[in-house]
Amino acid sequence: MRQTALRLNKQERRIVDEFRSKGLHRAREFNRAHILAALDRNVPEQQIMEVLKVGRTALWRTRAAYVKGGVEYALHDEARPGKPKRYAADAQAQVTALACSAPPPGASRWTVALLTEAARRRPGMKAISRETIRRILKKTFSNPGAS
Repeated sequence: MRQTALRLNKQERRIVDEFRSKGLHRAREFNRAHILAALDRNVPEQQIMEVLKVGRTALWRTRAAYVKGGVEYALHDEARPGKPKRYAADAQAQVTALACSAPPPGASRWTVALLTEAARRRPGMKAISRETIRRILKKTFSNPGAS
């Protein structure tokens, strides 16, 4: 199989060598740096795949990223947006305030189930789950029921 040549200039080669020699980076980023260095030295793709234990797709994507955006683009992962939060900070504050308030009549303290019932009675939180309540309270380091 014919390999497409990849040539790094002196500055890019220096960036890749520094990246490989120091710093705390993700394993994927280190592999990309090794791939770029190996491709620059005309190491056969098959040998790169065997030594680095990466697939052909990783080689192709690294090379394509280099061609598209340069060394920095090829080395680093793009930021991913992630799933947006379903409940805003004000809803989380409401749950926390509810947990800090007096428990309902007949209960000596708040439980996650009681908090879920009370939160579902509030506007905008009709479908809030027990697990969401638990996660909100865990983030606030609160202890419902302890006064």
